Parts: sequence; C-alpha cells; structure tokens
Amino acid sequence: MSTRNLWHTAAVVLLPLLAACSDSGNDTQPQIPLAVVNEVLPLTNQEYTALRFDGGMVYHNGGVRGLIVVRRSATSYLAFERNCPYRPYDDCARVEIDASRLFLIDKCCNSQFDLQGQIQGGPAPRALRQYSTALSGNLLTITN
Repeated sequence: MSTRNLWHTAAVVLLPLLAACSDSGNDTQPQIPLAVVNEVLPLTNQEYTALRFDGGMVYHNGGVRGLIVVRRSATSYLAFERNCPYRPYDDCARVEIDASRLFLIDKCCNSQFDLQGQIQGGPAPRALRQYSTALSGNLLTITN
C-alpha cells in the first residue's frame, strides 16, 4: 500500500473518531427545538409598560415556550427562550421571572439564570437561548 493510500485510509477511520472525542460535554442533553422567531413589540402598548424602565421584564408569546424580554437600558434589550435547556421536552421545562426579579428560574428542575441568560445554578447544561433584538423608534423586533 502506498503512503498516500495509507494516509487516506487513516484519515477515513480516525477523523470520525476524533470528531466524536471533541464533545464539549453539553451534548448529553437534547437541544431545545428550533422555532422561527420574528416578533415586533410596540413598546408604547400597555402590556409592555415594564420595558420602559431599566431592569424591566415581560413575557411575550413566540419561540418554543414563549419569550422573556429584559430591558438593560433605553437602547439595549435582551430576549430569551423560556424553554429550559435542561430536559427541554419535559412539559414543565419553562423558565420564569423569579418573584424577586433578580434572576430567572425553572421551578421544575431548579435551574437558575441571571438576567443575561447565563447559568447560576441547577442542572442546566447551557445558558438560555438568546434571540436578536433591534430597536427602531418604539418598535422592538425580536428575531433568530
């Protein structure tokens, strides 16, 4: 067998094995299903009053299990999927705004997330899915 063929055979056999070994550890939990997100929130509507103040949060329909929208500043908003990344197919895997309004929580598995969607505790293997936001006048557009 020529050296070239030997390298080709080794690559065909070893590359799939190396790819399997590069697991980051986050793949032990299933991914949250994908959903098309294209929501427009008119911030002047009464239901979005909380988004007129820094730190304000609201729920909105969309995504897989709904969205949580957080106002960071007058020009910066974050939008997160409410489907918890831990066991996302469980009926109760839904993230809520904690009563303290200091963090987000899935009461089913007790995973906690900060207001930037990062894991603070619990079994969740990854941060909350974040969607893109864009502000134009009084319209906040949320997309993926």
